Amino acid sequence: MASDELTGRDSAPSDQDTLVGTSKGMRRLTVAALVLAALNLRPAVTSLGPVLQEVRDSLAMSGTVAGLLTSIPAACFAVIGSAAPRLARRYGPSGALAVGGLVLASGLALRPLVADTALFVSLSAFALAGIAIANVLLPAVVKQRFPDQVGAMTGLYSMALNAGASSAAAVTVPLTEAFGGDWRYGLGAWAALAATAVPPWLALARRRDRAAGPRAGASERKATAGPPLTRDPTAWALTAYFGLQAGSAYIIIGWLAQIFRDAGLSAGTAGLLFAVTSLLGVPLSFALSAVAGRLPGQSGIAAAIGVCGLAGYAGLWGAPTAAPWLWAVLLGVANCSFPLALTMIGMRGRDSSTVARLSGFVQGFGYLLSIPGPIVVGALYQHSDGWRTPLAFVMLLTLAQIGAGLLAGRDRQIG
Repeated sequence: MASDELTGRDSAPSDQDTLVGTSKGMRRLTVAALVLAALNLRPAVTSLGPVLQEVRDSLAMSGTVAGLLTSIPAACFAVIGSAAPRLARRYGPSGALAVGGLVLASGLALRPLVADTALFVSLSAFALAGIAIANVLLPAVVKQRFPDQVGAMTGLYSMALNAGASSAAAVTVPLTEAFGGDWRYGLGAWAALAATAVPPWLALARRRDRAAGPRAGASERKATAGPPLTRDPTAWALTAYFGLQAGSAYIIIGWLAQIFRDAGLSAGTAGLLFAVTSLLGVPLSFALSAVAGRLPGQSGIAAAIGVCGLAGYAGLWGAPTAAPWLWAVLLGVANCSFPLALTMIGMRGRDSSTVARLSGFVQGFGYLLSIPGPIVVGALYQHSDGWRTPLAFVMLLTLAQIGAGLLAGRDRQIG
């Protein structure tokens, strides 16, 4: 995936970016590290849902605490992610990612061993902290190591992210059954996958100082000392776009199957329809990011993705059973706003240290912005007659997302 044929327009490399990862061996190691890290960005979340009832029964977990578990990811990604650029400045992006991988693997290994609800929730948050670090720093690593291939490499790790998320959701129950029905083994097994991502980042971290040298450090200090991102309209447009697309994704994850079931479809069919929205992201993430990375601006792609979302939600609003597979496909395309947002973060930053700072800013505030959406949808569903009012609200959010995407996708650079 790192061959010259994938090179698109993307941003010109800075002096720091061209210093790191030039040998073929280093590039292969970096690609492997990116893919392994991305595979582990979602199993901690998607593996829990299929066995949540068994976890609740075993730990005597209340419904309120179970609901808290579903909101922890966005909160952790926002709070911990904002600290990731500081970790990268101290230990380097590769070193910080190695730390994040260790934190994730430790949290996943320990949480199935506890018999207390509070400890289970705390260890879940601990594992998610490791993911938060990777969420923010992977775009910076792509910018640093592959400055001419931001779109293609972002697409590659986005594809791996979707594959990891779908696999964890599908495999956790069979794993549990293979170990005699004990959910602790089904959840704990994902710690092994997380552990495999640590050695490549440790190897890259050990070479950082020798590869980057003093010029890279000077570049980092210069980027860090730049104007505050709070004064940059492009940074705020990216933040709004990221937050709105994340909110929509959580709404789809939390409510799409219920919408189809309430329309009269069976639970099995509803589950398959939801799976379509997830599995489409595997090939589309790579293709879309690769194309986006070759363009000077991504406003048109952001608008097209948003229109697909509007059409899907409108279909659910008007006739959910008329063409349910079409609505699921359209919403699966709409979910590709996530890799597009990551690609735009990589392209808007002038160099890797600016991308790290921008990624922390956008994801920190963006995930906070995403939290109310699913909650409002749930409240509207509870207090209204059916899904038309909640879906009308989601369509308004999608219109706002399109507007933010038009601004965020303009050919601008920060730093």
